[in-house]
Amino acid sequence: MAKEGSIETTGVVVEALRDGKFRVQLDDSAHMPICVLSGKLRKNFIRIVPGDNVKVELSAYDLSRGRITYRVK
Repeated sequence: MAKEGSIETTGVVVEALRDGKFRVQLDDSAHMPICVLSGKLRKNFIRIVPGDNVKVELSAYDLSRGRITYRVK
């Protein structure tokens, strides 16, 4: 099934939390959702540290949670 209702935006990782979660400051707002890594980032051992620019996919139903899909270089 296709992912419907997801919002894709960019942001900066502010804080690394435990259990592989990150707090991300979105570029277009002052909103700071808690995000987890997507499957490919986890599988390929892509490291995310505070200060990295990332692409975030937010659910339309809950804007306080998201998924990091790409680390922008």
